[in-house]
Amino acid sequence: MKIAVLSDIHGNLEALHTVMEEIRHQRVDTVISLGDNIGYGPDSQSVMDLLAEYKIASVLGNHEMAVKNRANLEWFNPMAQKALEITLSQLSGPAVAKICQLPFFLVKHGLRFVHGVPPANVFLYLFQLPEKKLIQKLDRLRERICFVGHTHNLEIISWDSDHLTRDKLGPGISQLNINKKYIINAGSVGQPRDGSPEAKFLVYDTQTRQLSVMAVDYPFAETGKKIIAAGIPKMYAEKLAVGADTVESG
Repeated sequence: MKIAVLSDIHGNLEALHTVMEEIRHQRVDTVISLGDNIGYGPDSQSVMDLLAEYKIASVLGNHEMAVKNRANLEWFNPMAQKALEITLSQLSGPAVAKICQLPFFLVKHGLRFVHGVPPANVFLYLFQLPEKKLIQKLDRLRERICFVGHTHNLEIISWDSDHLTRDKLGPGISQLNINKKYIINAGSVGQPRDGSPEAKFLVYDTQTRQLSVMAVDYPFAETGKKIIAAGIPKMYAEKLAVGADTVESG
């Protein structure tokens, strides 16, 4: 089975359309989103509509948590709060209801999917965990592979019961070892922070255990203009062109 893993779409409809076109070419069997489908971008409602149209399962991201409970807005920095307030004003009642029903994690096809850190943390970043904690997480993980997002940076962490390895991921194919456990960061479709503007996503083949990192060009300048027109802080438009590699609360 081939599974496409998307993360951090962030209301970027142009990126999502382009990614879905590439996914059709890849002939995947199912698509799963790791959350933060909304926020930052100008088209959160349209992104929610498209996810529903394609019947894409999703977990909660920290931006969805602000929809579930506005008190969670306090976790975000002021610029992200402003962007989220605009997002909240755009979402329809049915979209809000859908978001409120999303789970903290999914386990499908023997794989775990969570936004931040396994087993089910939405707000915590992987880089906040020291090596000892990461090893504990992997030791306790029932599944051999957990896909995460949140940092907007591609990364692969592996554990073979003796050694922990952390590596950046770039476009191409990696062969996963059946004897190792993995935490794999899918990067970001709509707000990459890895230094390049392409929309990133993963394709994993459960039979061959091959992981493909996909990077596709999309018209980010068009998205940037819409961000500014919507009154969302300009910085989120500027980040699109450079794939800003700074990490912030959000």
